[in-house]
Amino acid sequence: MRVHLQQKHEGKTYQFMRVMRAVERTIDKKGQMLIIPEGEVEAWWTTLHLPDEKVIALYNDHATSEQFHSEIKSDMDMERLPSGKFATNALILALTCLAYNILRFIGQLGLTGEKSPVRHPAKRRRIRTVMQELMYLAARLVNSGHRLKIVFSRYCPGFEAFRIVYDRLAFH
Repeated sequence: MRVHLQQKHEGKTYQFMRVMRAVERTIDKKGQMLIIPEGEVEAWWTTLHLPDEKVIALYNDHATSEQFHSEIKSDMDMERLPSGKFATNALILALTCLAYNILRFIGQLGLTGEKSPVRHPAKRRRIRTVMQELMYLAARLVNSGHRLKIVFSRYCPGFEAFRIVYDRLAFH
């Protein structure tokens, strides 16, 4: 259900929509039948010009956005911005977003396949997992024949995942 509203503020007219969903439950989350049904009404204020079902789906997926935000804050150590200057913080946040997206891409390439060193399958990995499994690998940088090589230990658990990412990103 959608309700259109107009509101005036300081001489300007703003248009809003309220998308609502009503749910009646006759069974609780444990499967127990209820004697008296429970009702729940949810409402979202929006300016999106999308069908109601799409607006509800977008707002239902807000937890995913919260999870990404949490990763940037905790896994990338960005709880507090470093400066009192807006321009400096904007630059730091832009670079953090770039690093975050690169790490997510590396995680999608190297840690979601069969060769993943992580023990259980998943659609995506947290940034902390990507850093622990692929970035913190012990290796030596060897200069041999005028070329730099990365040398891993013989039994490195993350080598196959690292090789998959490297082969995909390497410029030949």
